[in-house]
Amino acid sequence: MAKWTPKHEAPEPLEGPVVATITGGTIVWFVLFLVQLPFYGWFDEHGHTWWLWTCLAGGGLGLIGVWYVRKRDAAIKRAAAAPDPATR
Repeated sequence: MAKWTPKHEAPEPLEGPVVATITGGTIVWFVLFLVQLPFYGWFDEHGHTWWLWTCLAGGGLGLIGVWYVRKRDAAIKRAAAAPDPATR
């Protein structure tokens, strides 16, 4: 079986408002958790408490994601502002 090789170059990664996107997703996860929280009893009776904890975990991981993309964005801006060492 021959190894598959692409016939074209991979496209450039899309850059956009990454921090805003991750922050928005994190807010959605926390809102979903808070909306479901008053119904904890129903979820517990029907064996669906994992829905709540999934939303809470999504919000928590989203906070880590916000921290990560903010650091990444700052590093990209620092690299763009730094003088090019090849031109010295």
